Amino acid sequence: MHYLLILLAVSLAVSGLGWIYFIYFFSIGYGFGVSALALTMAVLFKDVLTLPAALLCAVMFVFGCRLGLYLLTREKRSTEYRKILYGPDAAKKKPLFVVIVVWVFCALLYVGQVSPLAFYLANAADGLEVNDIWVWIGAAMMAVGVLLEAVSDAQKKAAKKKNPKRFVDTGLYRLVRCPNYLGELVIWTGSFVVCFGAACSVWQWVVAAIGYIGIVYVMFSGARRLEVRQAVTYGNDPEFQKYIKKTPILLPFVPIYSVAKYEWLKA
Repeated sequence: MHYLLILLAVSLAVSGLGWIYFIYFFSIGYGFGVSALALTMAVLFKDVLTLPAALLCAVMFVFGCRLGLYLLTREKRSTEYRKILYGPDAAKKKPLFVVIVVWVFCALLYVGQVSPLAFYLANAADGLEVNDIWVWIGAAMMAVGVLLEAVSDAQKKAAKKKNPKRFVDTGLYRLVRCPNYLGELVIWTGSFVVCFGAACSVWQWVVAAIGYIGIVYVMFSGARRLEVRQAVTYGNDPEFQKYIKKTPILLPFVPIYSVAKYEWLKA
């Protein structure tokens, strides 16, 4: 259990960037927090770090650094993003209790997301029989997810540079309306499947499941926010209406075209 406390301390420290600006709890604090957790696991369990586990740590580290740097760069270069980031709702001062709760919640969530690999390494260190195959599968899935997210971000940037006032419906955006969030789902599904080879106890399964369900909720909540925002910006555009009626919002080939009506996704 001590390793989870160490991971939580690291997560609290890095996600604590949100004390500078509240939204950083969810953005750069998230990205760099995941990178820090990946590095911490590699150091804590260096004696039992197998090749696939090292690869998974590396992919997780790259994911977090890429996301954190991308968000920092976008904040500096994108006027539209700054309007969202520093809008009245985001800039409004939050009560101290709310800030503390959000900080702790985010730190716990990030630990839960990476916990399958931590359990695999901890159980291996305790002499339990673990299965590397699931770690290979998880690392491959995470790599695919990172690629999906990076490509979709690049495609959106290119499309917006070409026509800043038009919605993006090219490249991966033909598949789903939120391919970057799809990439995140693939990444953390890859993390979760590691549990199948990690000889997890019941409580470890529970922690990993909470972390996975939590990030799935966050991605659907993010998709809902984007849908609501785009409805305001492009709602009167006939091409946009045609696009959203034929393109799933998050899951490819799954006919879920709107989640705006689900108030329980509001976060």
